[in-house]
Amino acid sequence: MRIKSIKAYPVDLAVQPKTKPRTEIDGTSMVQVNPLSRYPDLQRRKNAYAAQWKNVVCIATADDGTWGMGISIMGGPAAKIINDIFSPLLVGQECSATEKCWDAMVRTSAAFGAFGLASYSISAVDTALWDLKGKLLNCPVYELLGGPQKDRIFCYATGPYTEWYLELGFKAVKIFTPFGPDHGIEGINRAEEFVAAKRELVGDEVELMFDCWLSLDVAHTVRLAERLRPYHLKWIEDYLPADDFEGYAAVRKRLPWQTLATGEHWYLPPPFSHASGRKLVDILQPDVLWAGGVTAVVKICHLAESAGISVITHAGMNYPYGQHLAFAMPAIPWGERSESVSPPGVPLEEMVKLPGTPVVQDGYLIPSNAPGFGIEVDLDWVEARVVS
Repeated sequence: MRIKSIKAYPVDLAVQPKTKPRTEIDGTSMVQVNPLSRYPDLQRRKNAYAAQWKNVVCIATADDGTWGMGISIMGGPAAKIINDIFSPLLVGQECSATEKCWDAMVRTSAAFGAFGLASYSISAVDTALWDLKGKLLNCPVYELLGGPQKDRIFCYATGPYTEWYLELGFKAVKIFTPFGPDHGIEGINRAEEFVAAKRELVGDEVELMFDCWLSLDVAHTVRLAERLRPYHLKWIEDYLPADDFEGYAAVRKRLPWQTLATGEHWYLPPPFSHASGRKLVDILQPDVLWAGGVTAVVKICHLAESAGISVITHAGMNYPYGQHLAFAMPAIPWGERSESVSPPGVPLEEMVKLPGTPVVQDGYLIPSNAPGFGIEVDLDWVEARVVS
């Protein structure tokens, strides 16, 4: 069976839950340090990071009319890359040739760089092709990846509503620090107070992780980690800019006792290969919808296994793509449910962006066993969400 068409559309996948939150959403509770924190006048500007770009949906259709769906972010430019560059390249190829198609997309991106926008676009096409392949073979994608490696996926929640996550049954939570190097010693003191309060809230039987979102430097990371040592953090994440590999090496050397994690803003396997080869971190965190799709993350998992480190995909439980990967890959022990999970009182089922996506129940998740990724939408559903 050959690929008849590949078409991409910028779409809005926002959901409006039916249940009213128990309390009003407190915007101040969601403040986090970020790379623009040193410029308060700039970070307050609307669309400082992604303009009006929503998601991109890619539909890959076979000769017999069967179609698969993949998604990513940066919808406007990603849709142009897919429609103008990748689609003409891949139409007519075998639907099952995911390795060839992925390799061709990476190679044709060489002239303008396969990282970032190109990687988001590759991810959307690759996940669509895996969904299509599963449908054509009438089996879930995790079966194509080797079958279930675990009975269920242990999940943690990321966001500001820690008490609500505990009520939902999560046994591990991740928080963002609101303070960075530009806050000086006061920031370190307040970060310790923040983490201490969270540890007291969750107790000693719940794992606690700390995300710094690419916003610290080596000296601040080391100093902060030393202050937070009494609170037994499972890991510290994304503490340096993504491309500061020498900085990651310095932190690794100075904090041999601290579990370290990063990688959501690394794209395609090469940076993960570099990091795993030097053991810069203990946990790699590719996003399947950003790093090059299922094909790329499978390669990253094998790199991690060979280096004796783990993979926990960024936002992996938000969509079925990461769910199927985690179910099949031995390198992936946990799954992350993020995008603020849900406001207090709102069931997780009401926060699903792609119908057919299983939700975390009591801290665990089992992927759909329907063909492909089990996404339950039709083309009218996609068309209704297309934005200009």
